Amino acid sequence: MDSPVQHRLYSIKLWPPSQNTRQVLVERIIKNLTTPSILSRKYGLLSKEEAVEDAKQIESAAYAIANHHFEKEPDGDGGSAVQLYAKESSTLMVEAVKRGPKEKEEEKSLFDISRGVRSFIEDEEAKELLKPLQEPGNKYTKICFSNRSFGLNAARIAGPILSSLKGGQLTDVDLSDIVAGRSEEEALQVMSMFSSALEGFGLRYLNLSDNAMGEKGVRAFSALLSSQSNLEELYLINDGISEEAAKALCELLPSTDKLKILHFANNMTGDDGAVAIAEILEKSPLLEDFRCSSTRVDSQGGIALSEALAKCAHLKKLDLRDNMFGVEAGRALSKSVSEFTHLSEIYLGYLNLENDGTLALIEALKASAPRLEVLELSGNEITSQAAPALASFMAARKETLKKIILSENELKDDGAIVIANALEEDFPQLAEVDLSTNQIRRAGARVLAQAVVGKPGFKLLNIDGNFLSDEGVDDVKEIFKNSPDLLGSLDENDPDGEEYDNEADEDEDGDGDDDDDELESKLKGLDIKQEDN
Repeated sequence: MDSPVQHRLYSIKLWPPSQNTRQVLVERIIKNLTTPSILSRKYGLLSKEEAVEDAKQIESAAYAIANHHFEKEPDGDGGSAVQLYAKESSTLMVEAVKRGPKEKEEEKSLFDISRGVRSFIEDEEAKELLKPLQEPGNKYTKICFSNRSFGLNAARIAGPILSSLKGGQLTDVDLSDIVAGRSEEEALQVMSMFSSALEGFGLRYLNLSDNAMGEKGVRAFSALLSSQSNLEELYLINDGISEEAAKALCELLPSTDKLKILHFANNMTGDDGAVAIAEILEKSPLLEDFRCSSTRVDSQGGIALSEALAKCAHLKKLDLRDNMFGVEAGRALSKSVSEFTHLSEIYLGYLNLENDGTLALIEALKASAPRLEVLELSGNEITSQAAPALASFMAARKETLKKIILSENELKDDGAIVIANALEEDFPQLAEVDLSTNQIRRAGARVLAQAVVGKPGFKLLNIDGNFLSDEGVDDVKEIFKNSPDLLGSLDENDPDGEEYDNEADEDEDGDGDDDDDELESKLKGLDIKQEDN
């Protein structure tokens, strides 16, 4: 007969359950929550997504209760803990079914008529559409009228309904694209009606994009704009904001000291308008996200914006693409960038930065921005001379960088190889590298492909639009043969570009063959890496 000690050594422990057992229970709960039953007919059937979320929470809560029970009886076999685990799971599951499908908080608070095809709205349709806003006790805090063009009669219906929501109920208002196709006179009257109806509302979010406002439109919204002192997000995209309109905006906004997001893109602001926007920036110390792309800003305005951004030390995302800043504005921006310790994304494409402006910015980013995830410097005439600084910065941010976008520059093979060497290190977050249209040939493309192909989590290498020969394209495709979906299209490469590039080098340096010899020496011993099947 076994001794008590021997019996204990060979007894079966029922607790804790394995991860596989716990997952089986989660799946069983999901099935029960999504299967029609007497309770679900009364309280409603949960969706698969909601059931998955609830099942995980139910299992986790039941496990915690049962494990606490087991810890009080550590010498037991866990049988009572298993029973409690099953009992609690069943109880919590019934409670979830009785609670019924959850209506998302956002769905309960958002009144949105923007879905569907863009259309004109007149009085009768407005009455029908806006009925829910008139229901006593409605909980709408956000409204979205975007994509619906309001006529005068519809605006006369909407105005009083919006006014009735006063008392701090509304926090978010989206009036983007609400006058499309209307005459200027009618559009301005509609804007003015909405402005008067919403005057005095303490809004957190305001979107007036896509309304072709100009100065007249900005002033049509004067009652609304001038009564806002708590705005955290303001969107004025594609609004025809001219110099005069920008000045009017600066004049009307009473305070932006709480502003966190300002998107002011695709306008016709120019230098003098940028100076007005710079005044807003100087009064926005909490700004986290600033977009001022495609606004026709030249060097003077770029310098004004850059200097004003020094006041925005909390900036996390900066987008200044597609302006004409030039080198001097780039240098001015580099001084402000040194304050951006929270920066995670920076988009500086097509700013005419050239090497000097780029190098100033890269050095500033290296001294700050420890959490940078996205670096975009497309179309800035960057050559291989700036490549070592770029590579050094990338290596310094290898733990955080997710996207590196350097398309439409002039890095050529020399620059590509320097950057590829830096990318050989571990970049645990890296998902995308774009060096398209950089006059890169076969040698540089091979090294870039080899540098990124094996990285976990990597999603896209774009080297299209370069000077790859047919053999170069084949090389890169071979490197990515086990993961072709990670390689962007190569259809726009110019097989003859290598020859033309050599001819240009010969005209400039006298001997194009030396470049090929130098590149081959850098690539000596490098073969296409064969991935295991």
